[in-house]
Amino acid sequence: MGPNPVTLLLEDFLGHVERRPDVAALVDGRGRVTSYAKLAQMSAQRAIAFRTAGIGRGDVVLVARGVSPELYATLLALFRLGAVAMFPEPAAGLAGLAVAVEAAEPKAMAAGVLGRAIRLLSPALRRLPVLPEDHQSIDSDGPLESVGDEEPALITFTSGSTGRPKGIVRSTGFLRLQHDLLERVRQTTPDDVDLISLPVFILSNLAAGATSVLPPGKITRPGRLDPERMRRQIATFGVNRVVAPPAVCARLIEGVHEPPPLNAIFTGGGPVFPNLLKGLNAAAPDAIIHAVYGSTEAEPIAHIRFAEISASDWAAMAAGAGLLAGRPIPEASVSIRGDEITVAGPHVNRGYLDPRADASTKFTSDGVLRHRTGDAGRIDDQGRLWLLGRCEAAARGLYPFAVETAALSWDGVRQAALLADRHPALLVVTGSGLDEADLTRRAAALGDVQCRVVKTIPLDRRHNSKIDYAALRTRIDRS
Repeated sequence: MGPNPVTLLLEDFLGHVERRPDVAALVDGRGRVTSYAKLAQMSAQRAIAFRTAGIGRGDVVLVARGVSPELYATLLALFRLGAVAMFPEPAAGLAGLAVAVEAAEPKAMAAGVLGRAIRLLSPALRRLPVLPEDHQSIDSDGPLESVGDEEPALITFTSGSTGRPKGIVRSTGFLRLQHDLLERVRQTTPDDVDLISLPVFILSNLAAGATSVLPPGKITRPGRLDPERMRRQIATFGVNRVVAPPAVCARLIEGVHEPPPLNAIFTGGGPVFPNLLKGLNAAAPDAIIHAVYGSTEAEPIAHIRFAEISASDWAAMAAGAGLLAGRPIPEASVSIRGDEITVAGPHVNRGYLDPRADASTKFTSDGVLRHRTGDAGRIDDQGRLWLLGRCEAAARGLYPFAVETAALSWDGVRQAALLADRHPALLVVTGSGLDEADLTRRAAALGDVQCRVVKTIPLDRRHNSKIDYAALRTRIDRS
């Protein structure tokens, strides 16, 4: 068995602590700076406190903290001990939390003020002891347990398409591999300063020695972030890259008058439509813009840079060909089964915490385990992946992304969502200066589609970057 990859991540982090102790590791939304040395001290203190409370190798600890220096100190402390950090899916609510606790059987809970308040509301959490987080007398660099690369390190939950949380266990080796594959795209250096609102990338930044700057405001409500405050954060802390879901990127460029000094933008976690890509390029012309496609079960799957999209690609997207996601990474074996994208590879999770959840998302082909993404798509003659939207959202040959991507190329359209299960299908759009009759004529060229202009379209609670089709359907039926 090889060296422990989580230990390697920790050793990478601690190496930066030794070489650059005073460099900022994390800047929170209020501008509070935590250096690499301080974060290392915080994690060591927590590790000793957790070990004193009885937490050790293999123990599962539910972590209920917002994205903050305290969160990463807690996570690093658990990794130091060889313990397993468990993160429930916030969008699943208290019922989903109870399901997650039952599935993962945590031994204790590490929580901030809000997490402790939620604990009082949940019978499933009230039975869990809350770990102390401070140990004043620290006479060492803290524990650093060595564990095998197949041992669990992180458990997260995703609601998926069923709404019932499904637990995904990431081993130490899996975490390291995922980090390495993402870094082939990002190529982070210790000199990089990232405005970042995708929490998993902050862990990679700590291993790479970079600085992570959180946007001001609640990153759990990315569509409500203040663009001016974000741009001031970029200027104040010398941010040169952005790593964020589409909703944050859209807010960042809203009302921009002067290009921010960025050299790279990485966005994913939701569909990255052409209007956003073009807006990012116009607002930050010196930045290399990357759109990354993946899922909780397999990240990344494919990616594309703005500069790689040709005039014929833009025209095809505007004509209803779907959303271009780019070439799959070399490690991902992507194929289309029916109309569904499936993927295999070393960075694809092997199964869920509850094996019963595997039946609908896993299958074996030629001896290879493959994951069903639930996304419809196609592969073009250049080997590039095109996204067509969720399989369950398609009907009668109409695919959501094919129609939505085309609609987003129309002047004035800001958002678009297709309800394909109607007859005729209904394209719902938001924007300014829109003429419903004219848009319906345009939509008819894409299929048996009518168009309706509305004020807002509901989005997912997690990243505010995906259409909540069920909520939209309910809203339309009630109108």
